[in-house]
Amino acid sequence: MSFFKRLKEKLTEQTDSVTKKFKDGMTKTRESFSGKVNDLVARYRKVDEDFFEELEEILISADVGVSTVMDLIDDLKMEVKRRNIQDPREVQGVISEKLVEIYENGQEDLSDVNIQKDGLTVILFVGVNGVGKTTTIGKLAHKYKQEGKSVVMAAGDTFRAGAIEQLEVWGERVGVSVIKQSAGSDPAAVMYDAVQAAKARNADILLCDTAGRLQNKVNLMKELEKVKRVIEREVPGAPHEVLLVLDATTGQNALSQAKTFSETTNVTGIVLTKLDGTAKGGIVIAIRNELDLPVKFVGLGEKMDDLQQFQTEQYVYGLFANEVENEKE
Repeated sequence: MSFFKRLKEKLTEQTDSVTKKFKDGMTKTRESFSGKVNDLVARYRKVDEDFFEELEEILISADVGVSTVMDLIDDLKMEVKRRNIQDPREVQGVISEKLVEIYENGQEDLSDVNIQKDGLTVILFVGVNGVGKTTTIGKLAHKYKQEGKSVVMAAGDTFRAGAIEQLEVWGERVGVSVIKQSAGSDPAAVMYDAVQAAKARNADILLCDTAGRLQNKVNLMKELEKVKRVIEREVPGAPHEVLLVLDATTGQNALSQAKTFSETTNVTGIVLTKLDGTAKGGIVIAIRNELDLPVKFVGLGEKMDDLQQFQTEQYVYGLFANEVENEKE
């Protein structure tokens, strides 16, 4: 059975609304990436070195990442030889299969969030200004509240003008309390207050915003370390997740941000915002392969419920939806 057929069968067992969100949200990447692959396949009658060279360029232009592309092309060549594939059309399914293999790397449930069964779960959000960090926190607060959990948000970005007010607006929209101090306050003091408030209210989840002034990297990283120490002292084992928020539309720049934060903070996962706004959605694979970090959530639109937990099969479907749907029963 072909990979596309297996994927089609698997997706029919899952929620249609989620599948549609990935399909709609990845339209720009699919039209660019899948469209170019289709053109390539149509122009070649056999799978040869020239075919692979052009495919390499397409993958790099989709921001899959140079080193990841080199590994992928080597794998594809071996697989094509092993299966004795002559028809370029058959390579599309193999590409999809290999993307899943590279991403999952033998692991399952990579996008699961470390929610504590008992007691308070603390999730710390890091990332530069302008990537959609505060919006992400608001949307996740909505998601967890919809699941019946008690949520508190901490306004730890005390330096960016309007950051506290922005989080307060989200708090009002989703009906969640925001713990804050005045602008310019010590973020670690805000976190201390937020943890005490969350404990007092028997909250399930505390979502913590932080500053993102990467141009002042040394001070920012010291500040994040201090924030983490305060949280850990008050809730042993916390923060349970440190999620780095990246803007998918910045492509390789997002990868360099991820490298910087990973060097100085114990990032456990990525939230990739604005995936619907880029034709270079291959950055998901580059982040996973080059940094060994899972993408936990992706932004697939502006609506409150358009922040979706990342799923490898749904992502590959988003890339090759037309091919999957055209697969014969």
